[in-house]
Amino acid sequence: PTPGPNEVLVKVHYFALNRMDAIQREGRYPVPPGASQILGVEVAGEVAAVGSETSRFKVGDKVFALMYGGAYAQYAAVDEGSVHPLGSLSMELASSLLECWYTAYQAVHYIGKVQKGDDVLIHAAAGGVGTAAIQLAKRAGARRIFITASRPEKLEYCRNLGATHPINYREQSFKEVVLRETDGRGVDVICDYLLASYFNDNIECLARDGRMSLQGLMGGGVVQSANLAPLLYKRLHIEGSALRSRSLDYQRRLGDEFRRNVLPLVESGEFKWHVDRVFAWEDIRDAHQLLEEAAFTGKIVVKVTEHAE
Repeated sequence: PTPGPNEVLVKVHYFALNRMDAIQREGRYPVPPGASQILGVEVAGEVAAVGSETSRFKVGDKVFALMYGGAYAQYAAVDEGSVHPLGSLSMELASSLLECWYTAYQAVHYIGKVQKGDDVLIHAAAGGVGTAAIQLAKRAGARRIFITASRPEKLEYCRNLGATHPINYREQSFKEVVLRETDGRGVDVICDYLLASYFNDNIECLARDGRMSLQGLMGGGVVQSANLAPLLYKRLHIEGSALRSRSLDYQRRLGDEFRRNVLPLVESGEFKWHVDRVFAWEDIRDAHQLLEEAAFTGKIVVKVTEHAE
């Protein structure tokens, strides 16, 4: 592609996979108006060209970026405000950061408003968004961090990141554990990615004035039956947000906060990040199979073979 006046053209070395990629591949994820139909939203590489009105980058700069679509490619045109300098990070790791950390940041801070002493519940916690949310909640001063995951190694992984109450949802009811451990009070904040399948139990788990962010549809989008009365008498706040549908200004604001509040901690190693597998892009089918099986922790990254070293 040719970069617009406010865009930079990135020669892609690595791109990262996200669950929405598989959903879009199946024709069930409408892309935002004007966005590329090509899959993928995260890249790392080097600047190959710059638009006439850009000023932050020059040709040859190493960068990573979040975009609305078009990452599964050799070159990608990205808004300059959505691009970050690579700094001390590897391209492999940097390519996998932004979608997860932006999503987790808005869930924990914009919607959840996690404060010191809050109790938090994070679902699907061993994935990229979940592992970022655990660390953000811990740093914000959360007292207890309940998480759900499916396998012993995933539970231990989350515990090492700061989860205080790992719950194997195949063996335990998260609702029973949360209500028992909080003496029936419930949690202040829930970060949820399942929606329908967990909706009723989530409502029961929320404390008075609780906040819940809905970030995904892994458990379906239709709740067959629900008691909505607790929304009134517990004064609950429930908000959904798909990052890809947000405006460019909103994503730029998130990017600014990421640069100030998250990136230095990733670079220092205080915030942990894990790339589970790196595939050559000739093996993209295998990468998507692993994505759909969810048999990984952290993120999956793909190398554009002819560009990456």
